[in-house]
Amino acid sequence: MRLFVAVWPSEAALGAVAALPRPEVPGVRWTRRTAWHVTLRFLGEVDDPAPVVTALERASLEPAWARLGPRSATFGRRVLILPVAGLDALAAGVDAALRPPAFPERDGAFRGHLTVARARRGASVRPLAGTAVAAGFAVDAVVLVRSRPGPGGHTYEVVHQRRIG
Repeated sequence: MRLFVAVWPSEAALGAVAALPRPEVPGVRWTRRTAWHVTLRFLGEVDDPAPVVTALERASLEPAWARLGPRSATFGRRVLILPVAGLDALAAGVDAALRPPAFPERDGAFRGHLTVARARRGASVRPLAGTAVAAGFAVDAVVLVRSRPGPGGHTYEVVHQRRIG
C-alpha cells in the first residue's frame, strides 16, 4: 500500500483555503477539501504498516503551530501550493523515527506545503500564484495515511493517528 505521514489542517484553516478564488483555467484541476493535508514524510509502497505505526508511536514528537501563506506559490509549472511554515521540527522527528534501512530515505528536504491545484501536461498554474492567504493551526497529531489513486484524484484513508503533546 502507498503510505505517507501527514498533518491535517484545522477546520478554520481549511476554511481559509476554501475561500481562495478558483477560476476556471483550461487544464487545471483544483484539489478537493478532503485531500488538503501537509505531508511530513512520503513512504511510497509499504507491504505492512505495522512497523511504521510502531516507529511513530515511539517517536519523540512535539506539538507545533503551523502557518499557511503568506501567498500561494508553485512547484514548477504544474503544481499550485500554499506554503506551510512551522512544521520543520515535527518533520525532523518523523524522519528520525523512520530511518533507513528499515524505511526508505527521504527524497529531498522537507518543504511544508498544501497542494491546491495541479495542471495537466502543457498547462500551467503559474498565473494563479501570488494569492494572499494567512491562517494558522495547532498540530497535536500526525497521521499515517494510505493513498489510493483514482480517476478524480487520490483518495486518502487514515491508517493510524498518533496524538502528540
